[in-house]
Amino acid sequence: MNTKFLPHLSGLFWDGISSGLVMMALPWLLLQHGDMGLFVALTTLTCTLSSFVLTPIFATFIDRYSRKAILMLVQAIQVITALILLVFVEEQSVSIWVLAFAQWVFWLTNDLAWCTNSAFTQENYQKHEYATYSSYQEIVFQATSLGAGSLGIVFLELWGITQFAAFAAVASTLSLISFAMTSYHRRQRSQASVSFVSELVESKTVFAKQPRFYAFLALSCLGYPALTYLSKLIPIHFSEQHVSASWFASWSLSYGIGALLCGFIIKTLLTKFATEKAMMICLFSVGLLVLAMALSPSPQMIVGLTLLVGFCSSYNRIARNYKMNLEVDNHYRGRIDGGLKLFSTFAQSISYVMIAVLSYYNAIGLGFMILSVVLILASLLMQRIYVRQGHLQLSSAC
Repeated sequence: MNTKFLPHLSGLFWDGISSGLVMMALPWLLLQHGDMGLFVALTTLTCTLSSFVLTPIFATFIDRYSRKAILMLVQAIQVITALILLVFVEEQSVSIWVLAFAQWVFWLTNDLAWCTNSAFTQENYQKHEYATYSSYQEIVFQATSLGAGSLGIVFLELWGITQFAAFAAVASTLSLISFAMTSYHRRQRSQASVSFVSELVESKTVFAKQPRFYAFLALSCLGYPALTYLSKLIPIHFSEQHVSASWFASWSLSYGIGALLCGFIIKTLLTKFATEKAMMICLFSVGLLVLAMALSPSPQMIVGLTLLVGFCSSYNRIARNYKMNLEVDNHYRGRIDGGLKLFSTFAQSISYVMIAVLSYYNAIGLGFMILSVVLILASLLMQRIYVRQGHLQLSSAC
């Protein structure tokens, strides 16, 4: 491994473990206060709406300032938030509002860090390094996701807010130090004379120049709302079928293992196969796999197929980022990622409404079929754009 990757990967590792545990623990701790289901749901809704509203501002922020400094700022904010929690614990005045505020801060800073990391990777590394780094990064992402999940199973029963806050403070500090040690080759971007508002408004122009190109990328982004949709649909389906909760844990583990396996071979896949075709095939494949779940919705079948869903979803996401690293202008990368995130969040919100409607009419099983149709149609639309050469970027990345 190239040693210059290590500090950056270390920062992502500690950030993933810290954020993963905290975002798992805070809703759980809120629920321990009694009948708090509605409050937790409203907190999640507030976080989602805040993320949607602030995404364009965050995106412009990423294109305007040092991306390394933003990654460090995120960790500093999370350290301060964890320390605030510890202070309230010491004063024995922790309320549900303090916990909700902490969840809101971690949610928004995680969103900012995720978009910043994509732009930072494109800016800081060379084209011939993207495939290799993508492999290392995916392994770290999935390892921390699986690690946080495994630790959460144990620590949710043993730890209180004090232990989780202390762990988050230490882990975020280690992440901050790692990012500080990461070498950074910042490229010249916006002139100081260009106002923040002007750059914010310019986002619309960027997408208007090549609507088919960005439509191709946006359709590929449906892989993430599909995952979050399944993460809500499957536990409801299992519950209705009186299936043990261990099957849902197995589903989550199966997805993570599939994505992790993709991380180990993604360098070979990116160098041997066209990214656009991979994106289309992966989205189409996920649609077929979900269709198979709809036709045979047993827990064994769902968990088994999810291994392939995890692999294909991971491949689709990495291929899209790889294509963007090679082709889009790094000056606008933050705003491009921001625009795609708005589309993804909008689709995600619609999917939650769909689950609520299906649950109300006791038709959760139909949810698999609906998702399958959406993904297959999206992949066919991508194919149509591809045939018309709409997937090609007219201006080269810089």
